[in-house]
Parts: sequence; C-alpha cells; structure tokens
Amino acid sequence: MRIRYGAFLVLFVFFCIVPLAGCRAEPAGPGASTVNGPPQTEWFTERAEAAGLTFVHFNGMSGKFLYPELMAPGVALFDYDNDGDLDVFIVQGRMLGRTPAAEARPQPGSLPLQGRLFRNDLAVQPDGSRKMTFTDVTASSGISAQGYGMGVATGDYNNDGCVDLFVTNLGPAQLFRNNCDGTFTDVTKASHVGDSGWSVPAVFFDFDRDGFLDLFVGHYLQYSVETNLHCYSVAGNLDYCPPHVYRPEQSHLYHNNRDGTFTDVTAAAGMTREYGPALGVATADFNNDGWIDLFVANDSQPNQLWINQRDGTFKNTALLAGVALSPEGSVKASMGVDAGDFNNDGKEDLVVTELTGQGSDFYVNDGSGGFEDRSAPAGIRLASLPYTGFGTGWLDVDNDGWLDLLSVNGAVTQILEGVARNEPFPLKQPKQLLRNLGPGGNLRFEDVTKQAGAFLAQPEVSRGAAFGDIDNDGDTDVVIGNDSGPARLLINNVGSRKHWVGLRLVSAGSGKRAEGRDLVGARVTVTLADGRAIWRRSRADGSYASANDPRVLVGLGDSAQPQVKVKVVWPDGTSEEFTGVAVDRYTTLTERAR
Repeated sequence: MRIRYGAFLVLFVFFCIVPLAGCRAEPAGPGASTVNGPPQTEWFTERAEAAGLTFVHFNGMSGKFLYPELMAPGVALFDYDNDGDLDVFIVQGRMLGRTPAAEARPQPGSLPLQGRLFRNDLAVQPDGSRKMTFTDVTASSGISAQGYGMGVATGDYNNDGCVDLFVTNLGPAQLFRNNCDGTFTDVTKASHVGDSGWSVPAVFFDFDRDGFLDLFVGHYLQYSVETNLHCYSVAGNLDYCPPHVYRPEQSHLYHNNRDGTFTDVTAAAGMTREYGPALGVATADFNNDGWIDLFVANDSQPNQLWINQRDGTFKNTALLAGVALSPEGSVKASMGVDAGDFNNDGKEDLVVTELTGQGSDFYVNDGSGGFEDRSAPAGIRLASLPYTGFGTGWLDVDNDGWLDLLSVNGAVTQILEGVARNEPFPLKQPKQLLRNLGPGGNLRFEDVTKQAGAFLAQPEVSRGAAFGDIDNDGDTDVVIGNDSGPARLLINNVGSRKHWVGLRLVSAGSGKRAEGRDLVGARVTVTLADGRAIWRRSRADGSYASANDPRVLVGLGDSAQPQVKVKVVWPDGTSEEFTGVAVDRYTTLTERAR
C-alpha cells in the first residue's frame, strides 16, 4: 500500500485534510428498482440492514497497529443454492493481539467470529417490484471459516453444477466443496490446497483449457504477529508500517487433477522466479490468442502480467507490456484490479487502484498484450489522487453500453482529521464513481460520485467489493466489505431504465443436473440492429479479495430492439452464435457438447 514513505507524505497529508440451441429465458422486466421500498432517484441506495444483510467486520485491533488489521474483508456474490439469485459470503476477522485496551473493546454482535453465508430469498411481487430478504445460514451450511479471513474466490472446481468456495486467510486457506444440497464440506486437506502463510486474492480459472477450473492463490507478505514491526508517522506517533519493511511471500498456482485434488505447479509453470506481495488478480485473454492469462497487482513492487504459453507455463511480460511500473518507471502500491473492455473494441483493458497521492492506473490494451497508460488523459489519474483504492470494478451503471468504474476506498495510515476526532480506526474515505462518457466524450471519464447517491460520499474504511445483479432487475449492484465496520448493499436504481440483455454461460450438464458450471472466461459479442457490437466477459475475479456474479450483463443504451444476436467464444477456443436472444431478461446459453 505504501511506497516511498516520505516522498508521498506531503501528498497524503494534503489530500487527507482537504476533503436458440441451449437457450432458456427467465422473465425480468425493465424499470426502476423498487427493492424493499419505493422507486428512488439516487443512482444507488444502501439497503443492507433493510434486507437483512447484517454483518459487522471485526479486525481485532489491539492498539499495537498490527499490519493485518488493515487488509480485510473480501466479499463474494454467488448462487450457492442454484435458485437463480445471488447469495453473499463475507470473511470475518478475530483478535490478533491482547492488551487491556483491546479486551475492553466492544465485541461485534454476530458471534462466534467466523465467515458468514447469507442466503438471498428474492421475491418478485405481483406489481413487478422486488423484495430481498437475506438469511444467515452459516450454521446450517457447514461452513466453518474461523481463521483471520482475508478474501474469497468462487468456482465449480469439480464440475457438479454447484459453486464452491475458497477462503484466503492470515494462516492456512480453506476450500469448501458445495454438496448441492445447501451444505458445504471442508475439503482443504483432501484437495491439497491449504497452503499456509498470508494469502489475500485468489481466482479459479481454466488455464490449460481441459474443462476443469485451476486455482491461483496470491500471497502477500511474510508476517507473524510475534514479529510485527513498529513504524511511526512524521509526527512521531505509532502507525501502520509500509509493506516494504517485510519480505513478499510466494504465490501458488494449482492444477486441477480432475478427481477433486490439485497439484501445486507454481515451479513447473515458471512462476517461482518472479513474485511480489499480491493483492489483486484478474484473468483474461490479454493477447487475444484464445488462452487465459493472469495479471497480478503487487503492493509496492512491480506488477506481473503472466502470459499463457499454451503448454502449462507462463511468461511474465509486464515490463515490456507497460503494466509493471508507473510511466515514470517507479513501483506503485497496487491493490485492486479489474479487466474490462471500456471502449468496446474487443480488447481487455485494465484498471489498478493505488495509494493516496499516486492515482489509479488505467491501461488500454493494443490487442497484442501491450498496454498504453491512459490514466491522465482519460481523467482517471487526477480524480483518484485523493484516495487509497481497494475494491474496484468495471460496471455499466446506467446501461448505456459503456463500462463505468467504481472504486471503494480507505486509507492505510492514520488520517489527521480522524485522529483529531478520536476515531478508533481513522482511515475513512468516500467511494468514487467515474462515468464513461463514451465516444461523444472522447472516451474520458467524469466523477459522478455526488450524483450517484449520498451514501457513496459517506467515508468508511472500505476494502472488498463484489459486483452483480442482486435483485435480478437488469443492472449491477454492489456489496462492500468494510474493515471494522458494517457490510453495505448498494442497489442500482437507474440501470434497468434502459434495455439490457443478461446471459448465463454454462457447460452441458451431466447426470441428474441439466446444466453444468458457469464457464468463466467465456467472451461474448452482442450485436445490435445498427451493427454496433458490445464485448463482455464472464468472470468472477477482479476487484480486491472478492468474487463477482459470473453472469454477463450488457446494457443496450437507446436500442429498443426486442432481440439481439450473440456470439460466444467459449474457454476452449470454439465459438457459437445464438440469434433471437430476448432483451430485458436473463437467458442461459449452453455450450454445445463436443
């Protein structure tokens, strides 16, 4: 999170003080959201408590400024019970150090301290309005995530049609297999993925195109509470340390053996030669060769762009590709990351959140795996300078067909104003929404945080952010994990006012299940009547330590056509076209059996 500690202090202080075959359609009409209340004029409204998503994160602050207190929690949006709506999992912390002050600190209401699974019981009313009720089903689910949680990844690793859950920790990670009956089994030991250390981001992706999801686990620093170092601010006060005072920890790549187990192939894949303190991970076909690649955002060390060599190995091309360092040639404090096609040219672009005073990085893909830093001319660098960004994601807020950018923020060293107010965790910053102005605006972005709703401007110590259509009304909502604070549920009220098409991309089912797993990594092109094409990708990764809705949601802007043509490029490189795909509803497209 912090590099060149003294060099960025002036900026930090300044900004902190100055404020078809295989088709199945499910109806869901357009219109403004009316989830748990009347239509709203704000772009986003916060509905966590009203919907029953009552979770408060506990980071175990002891007054010793222990580093892991800064880093969680991640969140996940996934349909664990296959009922068609998105459920929520949030990791939890626990006590790190024991002091009299810590013992006197109020404990959170949701005990015992463990990761929590909330089932979404979405109901569509006769008038078309939607009401969500989240129920804490952790106890009955069999999930026992009682470590000091960091992040989460989701994916159907055993191809049984049910989404599994991987939790990263300060300590051994955990893999929970979905039993397809509402319960999970801890298979960490049996699957051979429970590596120790400090892991934060993780992602399931099929790097060898064999039809089974592999797993990348990003590790952060070599750290223990017993060896925690003491660092001080310029004023001489005890504060959180920068990452460079610790050594980075080796990340791991696991190959799926197709029998419920994994093999660590980090060395065989060529990934042990270069690694850094990983905080963000995004997978996409960055060089358009039909194979999934991997981008790793490292904190205060060069980022990595691992290009798939199509033989089980990867090559780090980040330096030559222009994404390892800043344009000035220095390392930056990369945290969150997401890949998306912001200009609809069929190439996956990158955004990476950074430290206060550095500004987020925006890399435009040239199609061959090379990138141009367009952060400043696109209006992203200046707008993001006051914030330390963590969770981030490309989303089409208003369904105009152009991807916008949301970042959730929170500092990593104490903010002076918060200290003066005696805040127990004085790191709060507001969120930020940047709207893509499209071709008419020369593909620049404008800060629309104020227009987007009062809650976005509310300062919190935000970390994870998961993106998905939680109320199934055709626009993207967001769940935010706040460090030492309540989880937030941001409902989008404006996207569904325009037409849209929703796609779930799945493999052919087997046995009793008609559908297989979500084919994350598949790419789609939606062609409109005027010939305009919109590119999107199915993905659950990206953001920060979080997992997203794998469905593809495409805003159609002012188009009023009732059907669209869709081309899908499946993860194995084959493609199919589907005509007559209905607008303003979700449709499941099933990969043709080979």
